Amino acid sequence: MRFYRAMNPTRHLFQTIATLLSFLFLTIGAGAATTPQHDDKYFVYVGTYTQEGSTSKGIYAYRFHPDTSKLTSIGLAAETTNPSFLAVHPNHRFLYAVNEVGNYKGQKSGAVSAFAIDHATGKLTLLNQVASGGADPCYITVDKTGKYVLIANYTGGSVATFPVLEDGRLGEASAFVQHTGHGTDPERQEGPHAHSIDLSSDNRFAIVDDLGLDETLVYKFDSAKGSLTLNDPPFAKPTTPASGPRHFALHPKGRFAYVINEMSATVSVFSYDGAAGALRPLQTISTLPKDFSGPKEDAEIEIHPSGKFLYASNRGHDSIAVFAVDPNQGTLTLVEYAPTKGKTPRSFEIDPTGKLLFAANEKSNNIVVFRINQQTGQLMPTGEVLDVAEPVCVKFAPIQ
Repeated sequence: MRFYRAMNPTRHLFQTIATLLSFLFLTIGAGAATTPQHDDKYFVYVGTYTQEGSTSKGIYAYRFHPDTSKLTSIGLAAETTNPSFLAVHPNHRFLYAVNEVGNYKGQKSGAVSAFAIDHATGKLTLLNQVASGGADPCYITVDKTGKYVLIANYTGGSVATFPVLEDGRLGEASAFVQHTGHGTDPERQEGPHAHSIDLSSDNRFAIVDDLGLDETLVYKFDSAKGSLTLNDPPFAKPTTPASGPRHFALHPKGRFAYVINEMSATVSVFSYDGAAGALRPLQTISTLPKDFSGPKEDAEIEIHPSGKFLYASNRGHDSIAVFAVDPNQGTLTLVEYAPTKGKTPRSFEIDPTGKLLFAANEKSNNIVVFRINQQTGQLMPTGEVLDVAEPVCVKFAPIQ
């Protein structure tokens, strides 16, 4: 009896601890059940046209988890005019958009807007807005250091760079280059029409497609000053006149480059000398079936993250041409023409995992999601369709 009574307090202590732990686990579990948990990995931002007749009001957003392919609408992230093309800062805290208009505060210019990303809600807060320096800016990118934003003015026929300040706002232009001249088509190429500006993987060169000049120009980019200086050689031309270079894609390995030509509905394949910033023609291939007699209106081009496939959108044919990339030569072989299940695929974007492709069908007001076959590159609709008025551009931003 003496032994039993001596041990009893210890037994009581263990029971008390067990009860407290049980209560603690129940409390934590109840908190987890009642507190909303967002395990989404990315925000998906959509740039649109808000022009007369459109119901769009600006930039729209979704939550996205690539493992489940689940998309949840956030709605209007920011109200702004014609945010046709977007770019996300490398630190994922800021988003930049061109405002594709021909008149900004009485100037023959468009605008560039800087936004802060709210990582709790996905909403965007306007930081500031600056004149783009030319009418109808249609493309924007952020340099690899995050110090500069580079834009292309389509109607203005010019390119410019803007410093990114510490708080994400944009400063006054650090460089501005006005293109001059014309191409061979008197209607579409009566003057310069800068359509895109991209950076080489080492951040040393800025590559500009000018549809009006029929040239892909190469500039030396100084990331310390934000300056642009024409390279030597200064440009490459498509093999067929009046092709209308529109957008550019660099292969992940850096040895090959690709330009989609809007007017001729072709892709120009180049070898790329990264040391000199030089482009040398290798191949020109059509993005359309031989028997297609409709309008030739190519738009977007993108390389799969694996480097194995290239995708190019046909607005007139309402399809995405899928090509296999020769790993040694860089040349292209047709895989398929995949219908985009909508009208006028102005742009598309491959998600960061390389599993899905989001096709922005401008004239049918939707974004159709496709699954990418990792062996063949072929596209298969997932059944997911996002209702967005006049979508133009799709960009992903990791949720921090």
